[in-house]
Amino acid sequence: MGRNILASSLQNASFSIVFQIFCRCITFAINAFIVRSVGRDVLGITNVRLLLLESTLLFLSKEAITRAALSCRHNKLCTWAQLINQLWITVPICLVLSVPCLYIWLNWLSTVDEQYYVQYRFGCFAIAFACIIELTAEAPIFVSQVFCFVKLKVVMDTGHIFIRSFVFIVLVMLNKSITIYAFGIAQIISAITIIVGNYAFFHLYIPRLKQYRNEMKRVDDKYELRKTFGNYYENMEDFPFSSVKDMLPGVLPNSGSKFNTDLQKLVLSFAKQGILKQVLTEGEKYVMSVSPVLTFSEQATYDVVNNMGSLAARFIFRPIEDSSYFYFTQTIARDVKLQEQKREKVNEACQVLSYVCKTVTSIGLIGFVFGQSYSGTLLLLYGGSEFVEGGLPELLLRWHCLAIVLLAVNGITEGYMFATNTSKQIDTYNYYMAFFSVAFLLLSYQLTNWLGPVGFVLANVCNMSFRISYSLYYIQNQYKEIGRSPLRSFLPGPLFLTVLALAGFACKLSESYFFGRSILYHIMVGALCTGLTLITWSFENRELLRTGLTKYRERKLSVTSDTNLIN
Repeated sequence: MGRNILASSLQNASFSIVFQIFCRCITFAINAFIVRSVGRDVLGITNVRLLLLESTLLFLSKEAITRAALSCRHNKLCTWAQLINQLWITVPICLVLSVPCLYIWLNWLSTVDEQYYVQYRFGCFAIAFACIIELTAEAPIFVSQVFCFVKLKVVMDTGHIFIRSFVFIVLVMLNKSITIYAFGIAQIISAITIIVGNYAFFHLYIPRLKQYRNEMKRVDDKYELRKTFGNYYENMEDFPFSSVKDMLPGVLPNSGSKFNTDLQKLVLSFAKQGILKQVLTEGEKYVMSVSPVLTFSEQATYDVVNNMGSLAARFIFRPIEDSSYFYFTQTIARDVKLQEQKREKVNEACQVLSYVCKTVTSIGLIGFVFGQSYSGTLLLLYGGSEFVEGGLPELLLRWHCLAIVLLAVNGITEGYMFATNTSKQIDTYNYYMAFFSVAFLLLSYQLTNWLGPVGFVLANVCNMSFRISYSLYYIQNQYKEIGRSPLRSFLPGPLFLTVLALAGFACKLSESYFFGRSILYHIMVGALCTGLTLITWSFENRELLRTGLTKYRERKLSVTSDTNLIN
């Protein structure tokens, strides 16, 4: 398509970070409202039990298929008709998975209080139905990702979150006793929003693209065409769809078989890996749901603290991880050795991996250091004095700050590994993932019995340490063949680490002196120390910032030259 994959990935990451901040702000506001006015038990049921059901169904239904489809599309191993057919398989898969999952959630997991059971039952069925209908929009969502419709993704995701939150808040404000009913209804309505929004966009876009192509054949004044139609229609000669109906299964013309063998093999490899990854990602929630180690109130407390401790992961790390995965899948071929690929692309990928790892590691360390002094302040402002009473939430959040550092490293290194692994390597890693999963579940159960909710955090720390070690070993061996190593500049520099340590010490002194007297002064000290730390990092990594600025200017010059050429 003549598009810049790195520029699109960076733009996608930027928009995703802004969206995640918007999304989390809304979620945090809703959670605070539930904690203060409805109760922690209800929050535990919705945010732990019901969202776990949603995560399980969506992840197992589509994660493997989407990742495999991205790789096959980049390597041109299958046709668009085969990709669309494969994406629509997610719907019957989710339908089939809903049956055992609903039975388990309603009969096997720890019991829900009788006063909430009817609402809980409705919530389970509502979540399953919402997941099934949401997956009917997977084809247009995938198409928009491949063709880099970044703004469309942001608009759709924002609208989805806004409508879900609006419906939920309105229903709860009308009657606080139907909070779980409101949660299920809001999930269904927001899923319908995703379907209508994505199909409506392409229903309007495809006729305009046809009109643009026809005008291009008759008119030489491309500048006027661009003013009329906009940038979305530039460089779209290979867009394969002539109607929105082509995104339905079996409609798009296909000279070969309906499904591709290579794609199916890759899907199976990712599926085995996906089950294990889901256990590792949501393992603590599965343990909480299966065994009565924590009450719903304690689960709600853990979930709130976990969300706060994962702010950086949700706001920054996850969007960067997703965009990096997309970039690496489009830059490095899976089944070709690095020395046999284009040297320019391999060097760029090596540099990007090194810079991204250094950046997210620095962010993780900042979160860890300042979190030791500001966990209590954040929780007090969020949930009030009753919420922080006893000290457990503050202790949990401080331990979560340690996990942030490992989350930062694991997301990027494992994402790169998944983006460049062959099918055989993926199958090999599945055995290690099985070991990590079993070890994590055993550690979670045992450490929680000994240490309470803190045990979940420590189990996560051990789990991520295992996974990071394997990913770094893979990266080191892969680049050894060409005499390069992205890990050489993997960690932040000594000047940044020194200033960060001094800033953490100053904030700790501020907490002991100002916290009981003036929270505002304590926050001001933290803001000053954070500013000095960021200035130090910028000075020490000026080459990285200069490279990013150069890429940005090159992109601007490219757009300007295209406009001049059209003129």
